[in-house]
Amino acid sequence: MCTGACLCMSLSEQTIPGKIPSVHYKRRQHGDTHAQSSTHSQRTMAMKMLLGCSLCLLLLLSCLSQAAEARTLHLDSCSVTVHTHELRKYFSDIRLDAIAKDNEIGVKLLDKSLIRDVQEGQTCCFVRLLLRFYVERVFSNYASTEPQLQRSSSALANAFVIIRRDIHKCHCQCKEETQRTIDSVMAEFTKLQIQPAVQKAVGELGTVLEWLDQKTHA
Repeated sequence: MCTGACLCMSLSEQTIPGKIPSVHYKRRQHGDTHAQSSTHSQRTMAMKMLLGCSLCLLLLLSCLSQAAEARTLHLDSCSVTVHTHELRKYFSDIRLDAIAKDNEIGVKLLDKSLIRDVQEGQTCCFVRLLLRFYVERVFSNYASTEPQLQRSSSALANAFVIIRRDIHKCHCQCKEETQRTIDSVMAEFTKLQIQPAVQKAVGELGTVLEWLDQKTHA
């Protein structure tokens, strides 16, 4: 820009004497300033449009991601929405710590056959009672010196509370057999000291999530 202005002034001085060259120089300089200002405005507008498009794209991807993670849990004649991806993420944060601290290797709280053999029409009741067990007996007593583990267990507990709240709308009817199944889980739980019992229940949560995955559909 400076070179163009100097070149214009040099040519003007060679053809027109007096003060006119300085006037020509100022006019050209004013034109350059106006063009520069216009270019800056266009660049600013383009940057704002690009930023706006980027934010919209991120919002769209976030919505699509949440929609993809939400799954429908079928409970007999009722259904609720669960975010199994989030449940597995929080569980993976605390799983290894719980397994490492589980010293009661010979004790099993949640055998796969116990969950697999839930009576027809009792899935809703079984899930509701099982989630209550985890919220009231397990996560309420979970303690860790590591903040991340404590946050993940709290997030899991909150997620279970939300699912329980939605299940209440289903008005599940519980049979004696289903209640006895949960009672047997709680009986084994109370045989252990509270912290070993909690760690074992958390470590076996993978069995519960695997079973829930089988009951859910996108």
